[in-house]
Amino acid sequence: MATLVFLITLEIVARRSAGAPGPLTTQVEEVVLPPKPGPLYAGLALMMVVLTWRQRFIAAGAAIGIDVAFALVRWAAGIRTADGHSFGNGALWVMLGCAVIAVTRRTGQERVLLLKGVGLGLLLVAGRKIGDSWLLITAKTRPSVLDPYVATADNALGNPSWLAGRILRATDPILSHVLDLVYAQLAVAAIVVALYQLRNVRVERRFPSHHLVRTFLVIGLVGPAIYMIFPVVGPVFAYGPGASGTGGVHWAVANLWPNTPPPLHPPHPVTYDDLTPRNCMPSLHTAWATAIFIHSRKGPRVLRFAGAFWLTATLGATLGFGYHYGTDLIAGVVFALTIEAALRSLDRGWDRSGTRLVAHGTAVFTALVLSYRYLPMEMARHPWVFGPLLVLAMGFVIHGYLRTTRLWESKAAPAPQPEPQPALRPAA
Repeated sequence: MATLVFLITLEIVARRSAGAPGPLTTQVEEVVLPPKPGPLYAGLALMMVVLTWRQRFIAAGAAIGIDVAFALVRWAAGIRTADGHSFGNGALWVMLGCAVIAVTRRTGQERVLLLKGVGLGLLLVAGRKIGDSWLLITAKTRPSVLDPYVATADNALGNPSWLAGRILRATDPILSHVLDLVYAQLAVAAIVVALYQLRNVRVERRFPSHHLVRTFLVIGLVGPAIYMIFPVVGPVFAYGPGASGTGGVHWAVANLWPNTPPPLHPPHPVTYDDLTPRNCMPSLHTAWATAIFIHSRKGPRVLRFAGAFWLTATLGATLGFGYHYGTDLIAGVVFALTIEAALRSLDRGWDRSGTRLVAHGTAVFTALVLSYRYLPMEMARHPWVFGPLLVLAMGFVIHGYLRTTRLWESKAAPAPQPEPQPALRPAA
C-alpha cells in the first residue's frame, strides 16, 4: 500500500512540476506501446526464482514469443522507435500473467511465494520508472546548480575527475570502451549477484531476509531526494561541452574539462538548462557499485572478483567520463553503507550497535554535504588538511560498518557442538 501511495504521489508531482507522465502512466503504456530500454527482462529473471525449471522455460518462451508477435505487428504497421528498441512487452505480460495465475490458480504458500516473486520483478521495473521521473523533476524544478561549490571543494582531492579524464583520453579507445560497457551495464551485474543470492528461493520456499535488490531499490528511491536539495550536473556538463537548451544556448560555465581545472574563486550557483538531470550528489552509480561489492563478498571467487572489478571500473568511469566529481564518490560510498546498515538493522531488529552505525553514517554524510556547500574555499585552500579528512571520514564509516557487521555475523553463527566422546569400556 505504501508503495502504491508513493507511486501515485510521484505521478502527480511529475505531471504538475515537469508536465510529463509519471511512473504509473509510463508503466501502463508499456503493456502495449514500445518500451524504453530498461530492466523488463531483468525483472522477469528475478520473478522466475520462485518457479520450477519447467515453468521458467515456459515463461521465458512465452515472453520471447509475445515480443516477436509485437515486433511483427509493429513492422507491418510501419511503427518505428527513435532508439530502435522495441522488446520487453513480453516480459511485462508474463509477469502480469503470473500475478493472475497466483490469484486464480494458486492457494496458500504457493500463492504467497508467486506473488512475492511477481512483486519483486515489478518493483525492479517500477524502480527504473521512478528514477526517470525523479531525474526529470530535478531538471524542471531546479534551474540553478551548485557545481561551482563541488568543483571548488574537489580541489582538496586534487581534482580527480580532470586527471581521470585526461588518462581516459590518452588510452582511447580501449579503456573508454571497457569503462563505458561497465558503466552502462551496472544493472546486469546487480542482477547476477541478486540471482545468486536468490538461487534457493524455490527450494526453501521463502526469500532471504536481506538481499541486494532491497538495497538497490532503496538507494534509487532515497538518492534523488538529495538531488533536489543539492542539484549538481557534473564536470562534463558544467565545465565541458555543456548542454544545449532552447535556442541552442551553451550552458557550461566554461569549456575546461578535462584539460584545465576551473580557476579558484568564491563559488556561486549557476543557471542551467531544464533537460540535464541534477543527479551527481551523491553518486548513485558509486553507491550501487558499492552495494554490489558488499553483497558479492559471500559468493564464490569469480563473483567476488566480478564485484571488485565492477566497483573499481565504475569509479574510473564516473570520473573519467566527467559524470562526477571526486567528492560525489566519497559521498556515494558513505550513502551506500548507511543505507545497507539501516536495512540490515531493520531486518535483524534495531539495537544499540545498529542505531550507532546508522547514526554515524548519517552524521558523516550530512557533514560532507554541508562542507561542500559552506566550506569549499577553505577546502580548496588547505587541500593537505581537508583531503585526508575526507578520506578518513569515509574510512571510519567503512571501518565501523565492517566491525559492526562482523560482530552481528559472529553472534548469528551457531555455536559449534562438541564432538561426542566414545563410551569408556568397563575395566576387565
